Amino acid sequence: MKTGMETPDNANLKNEHQGRRLREIREVLRKNEITRGISPEKLRIILEELGPTYVKLGQIMSMHSDILPKAYCEELMNLTSSVTPMPYEEVLGILREAYGDPSEVFSSIEETPLGSASIAQVHRAKLVTGEDVVVKVERRGIYEIMQSDIRLMKKAVRFLPPVGDLKNLVDLDLVLDELWSVSQEEMDFLREAANAEEFAANNEGIRYIYVPRLYREYTTRNVLVMEYIDGIEIDDREALTKHGYDLDEIGTKFVTNFITQIVDHGFFHADPHPGNVKIRSGKIVWLDMGMMGRLTEHERRCMIRGVEGIAMHDTSRVVDAVMEVGKPFGKTDRDRLYRDMRDFMQEFGNTPMGQVDVAKTLESMMEIMKANKIGMPHGLTMLARGFAHMEGVLASISPDLNMIGIAQTVVREDLFREIDWKNEAETDARHLYRSAKKSLDIPALTADIMKEYLAGHGRMTLRLETSEELSQLVYSSIRSLVIGMCIVALLIASSILCLTDMTPRILGIPFLGFFGYLVAFGSSLYFLVRFFIRKFRKRK
Repeated sequence: MKTGMETPDNANLKNEHQGRRLREIREVLRKNEITRGISPEKLRIILEELGPTYVKLGQIMSMHSDILPKAYCEELMNLTSSVTPMPYEEVLGILREAYGDPSEVFSSIEETPLGSASIAQVHRAKLVTGEDVVVKVERRGIYEIMQSDIRLMKKAVRFLPPVGDLKNLVDLDLVLDELWSVSQEEMDFLREAANAEEFAANNEGIRYIYVPRLYREYTTRNVLVMEYIDGIEIDDREALTKHGYDLDEIGTKFVTNFITQIVDHGFFHADPHPGNVKIRSGKIVWLDMGMMGRLTEHERRCMIRGVEGIAMHDTSRVVDAVMEVGKPFGKTDRDRLYRDMRDFMQEFGNTPMGQVDVAKTLESMMEIMKANKIGMPHGLTMLARGFAHMEGVLASISPDLNMIGIAQTVVREDLFREIDWKNEAETDARHLYRSAKKSLDIPALTADIMKEYLAGHGRMTLRLETSEELSQLVYSSIRSLVIGMCIVALLIASSILCLTDMTPRILGIPFLGFFGYLVAFGSSLYFLVRFFIRKFRKRK
């Protein structure tokens, strides 16, 4: 009889497993000399040695260019997805749990998988009704394994040295929480099925887009069944040309559809690498809806305001949009953010639209976010990753295509179509009324200022800010001066006591005077040794 409570034996086995796994993690960290610091390459090696679960986490981590340094993201993108496949008998066992008798659903299943990743593997099959399909089967117990491993990773984070570059740059606990949230979405095939249905509905009216048919009646939380697509990968330039496709047309439609997903629906394919996009019968086929990005209406509006600010060279507008949509993970200096954004706009704002490097521009923007301790919402982070994939595809099939020009056209048409003219007119009227009302006060305020100035009562408030380095220098100087004055005062007081007949006496000197000299000498020696040690460390 199941009571829903964990038995002592199960609890002991769980604790034993966690203890064993934690020892494995410690051994990997020790072997890679984690106490000497961590580098991008070392982090990738550690994740690979820890196994498929950690490889997946590293792949998801590589998308967090808003909080992770560029070098880490680029290195983690080198993690391979391929892992040792599950035995075919284990796959059949999972299918039996889902359907009872798999032969009632599938007339045949190929034993060799089409692909095997850390969370699931895919087999080609044929339904009893004759349709060719792919069956995506989740690895047995992967949810519990990943949940346990992430708990252990949080414990392992404590072994990172406090001077480690990665630990100082990000809050690894927050990163792990985000990774676990994303991983849960990918492990729930019912969610992926819902994504596929929503994506198909959004693109239903576009003739050159095709989404594989989902067999919802055969889909469970652990098994996904979709139509098999035998097409050409979108970056296979040679095969596309051989079949008579116009590469520029494919590139244009690819970019147009991706931008439309973002602007019209705020729901887009977040992993548009060549393996997930194929060309079949003149249509672009989107595959694998496990990793999708979603922008809220608020995020979309902030993004549009930011783009408008860049177009108008209005730094304040861009800063306002960033502050409104961003998620600070530390103290943000708005003045520094303004300066950084101004420099960014001076570098990229005057570049002709056809020459803008989207990946480099987004990369620079993310670096500014990290420097100012501002994290981007998950949807915008996924969007940056998606654009990087898009640019990579275009570089392969149509390098001369102007992606920014296409995006600009789509956005302009969409904004014009979606403008609420009544609301815009009411907003502009309110702004005009407030501006006109305030302008009436200008002559009176000017007269008051002039009167105070002529009467010698004019005042000006200055706000002075110093850099952290200068503040530390001033603080250290004042502290050293105060300590030096205290030591001098102690010496003077002790000398005065030596002129008295005070008892008891040590070496012919009054005890209090002797003690004062001793404290002054000890303090002077301490600060002198400390000075030379710091100087030596700086040289080193």
